[in-house]
Amino acid sequence: MRLVPLLLTLWVSAVYSGSHSLRYYYLAVSDQSFGLPDFSRVGFVDDIPIARYRSDTGRNEPAAQWMKENEGPEYWERQTQVLKGHEATFKYNVKTVMDRFNQTSGTHSFQRMYGCELREDNSVRGYSQYGYDGREFIALDTERSVYVTTVREAQLTEQKWNSPEVNKPEIDKNYLQNICIEWLKKYLSYGQAELERRVHPHVRISDHQSDDATELRCHAYGFYPREIDVKWVKNGRADVHSEAAKEILPNPDGSYQLRVTAEITPSEGDSYACHVEHSSLKEKLIVVWPGPNKDGNNMGIIIAIAVVAVVVIVAAVVGFVIYKKRDKKAYKKTASSETASNESADSVKA
Repeated sequence: MRLVPLLLTLWVSAVYSGSHSLRYYYLAVSDQSFGLPDFSRVGFVDDIPIARYRSDTGRNEPAAQWMKENEGPEYWERQTQVLKGHEATFKYNVKTVMDRFNQTSGTHSFQRMYGCELREDNSVRGYSQYGYDGREFIALDTERSVYVTTVREAQLTEQKWNSPEVNKPEIDKNYLQNICIEWLKKYLSYGQAELERRVHPHVRISDHQSDDATELRCHAYGFYPREIDVKWVKNGRADVHSEAAKEILPNPDGSYQLRVTAEITPSEGDSYACHVEHSSLKEKLIVVWPGPNKDGNNMGIIIAIAVVAVVVIVAAVVGFVIYKKRDKKAYKKTASSETASNESADSVKA
């Protein structure tokens, strides 16, 4: 679904290396033809699942060991009760939207994705989108503080949610700007060792010859965190256009991989190199293409010999520890209300 971002600036006391995000995915289905529960919700910090809820179990449960170790039974029970309310709303909404589309049967789904990001420069980005059957239904435009849609069947929802009586845009915007970020920082303190680890990429380059062109391939793999920039550069200056989509894929061990290809017609005197930038590297990694590989076979593995940037900022460590200890008691005093929940308030019907 299309992202409608909220870009804010928020200065925080702790220092975090890299960018981090807290995201939630909701799904309600009209029937269980595909073995899916009526309602489910999964929460992620970065790309790591931290909690799961399913209507067939009726429980919000930890999905990461560090969540289980740092939050007790009261937390999981409180969030279970909040999600039971969301479950009822989402089941109602999927039926309501089916009626809007004049659908009386079949398997249909109503989704929501929302979350916030805390970037390395301490800027914040948030988003909230709803979908129906995998297509955008309605999304939050935080610059104008309104929910917007281009779908005729969502116009009634748009009018209702934007009304002064409901005021859903302001409620969700406040959650994204304040509550979501505070929960993200708390979870970062729990899973710091895993979330802030740095693993440098290995790089392999190869080429494939055809009659009139050469395809260059640069494969970066085994790196963590996910954010990386990989590109081909000609003569040390000009970026080489890549036709293929730069899709970062996960590995079974929790690391990531990315392959970038570029089609060229080499001329005498031209040089090509794969440039790799990642938070684990002190300097940009440059792997030079030595020239056409006549037998067309893989040129072999070039392991990036790079110094991993181990940035230990005392302020960050102290900030995490103080924040964690200080908030343990303070949180218990405020978290009994729904607005203090790590879940966005989502009891508004479509």
